[in-house]
Amino acid sequence: MPTTNTPLDGNTQPPMTTTNTLETAIIDLWNRYEADDVTAERISEDEYETLEAFLDALEAGTIRAAEPSDDGWEANAWVKQGILLNFGLRDIHAREYGGVTYNDVLPLADASAYRERGSRNTPDGTVVRRGAHIGSNCILMSPAFVNIGAYVGDGALVDSCDTVGSCAQIGANVKLGANTLIGGVLEPVESTPVIVEDDVSLGAGCRVTSGFVVGEGSVVGENTLLTPRIPVYDLVEEEIIYGELPPERRAFTRFVDSSIGNHDLFDGGAYKPAVVATALEDRTLEQTEREDALRDQ
Repeated sequence: MPTTNTPLDGNTQPPMTTTNTLETAIIDLWNRYEADDVTAERISEDEYETLEAFLDALEAGTIRAAEPSDDGWEANAWVKQGILLNFGLRDIHAREYGGVTYNDVLPLADASAYRERGSRNTPDGTVVRRGAHIGSNCILMSPAFVNIGAYVGDGALVDSCDTVGSCAQIGANVKLGANTLIGGVLEPVESTPVIVEDDVSLGAGCRVTSGFVVGEGSVVGENTLLTPRIPVYDLVEEEIIYGELPPERRAFTRFVDSSIGNHDLFDGGAYKPAVVATALEDRTLEQTEREDALRDQ
């Protein structure tokens, strides 16, 4: 299971003194928003401060869109509601970034504290939206995008052309290869977002979508699509599973016979993608260790 979330050094609890207090305030504000009692044009200063405290807590890592439990990962619906409130109760403003004007309801995250906790973000296209958590000793290579509600754990690498979608949970020491997409799952609020557990390595061009869970310590080959609609053939336990890759697996894409192959339009048969999962080999582990050494240079 991934490491539990703890506040980063130097981060204090936002103005709401406890998570329970903040949760209660967000749920109350959500109910009033649903009843049209509060809008972007009719929001009080106290309510606005609640939204700001919520974003501060997300960035500090003291609240998360999903957390591990004894039964697996569970979404925190109220956290997703808080994110939606930050869209619904704010006006769009023209903002500046890198000499370019853009229009959004939220500013980008303040990256000034990254250096103090050993994290790096390169210029010209590393975009972290307000309300995203970036842990200690992370590397963000441009261009990359981390959306609101995402949690990027300590020691993670977000490589060039990567996208970490809203509410996605990236564990400690995860390596996202270049051009990797981690999909966002904001609605429905009860749905678990994409989870990439600790010590996972995703090869370049991977796609992880629709609440898929990548188990701790797994190594996934380049250009692999992980989504609940594509079966995972787990050769370790000799079973076919959907929606998750078990821990400590080496995974890659293969093609298997499709039932539509009997149709006259498919001369020679038809095939569909599948993911094959095997036990990690020593050689695979040695390769990832070499990548660790290169990454530290």
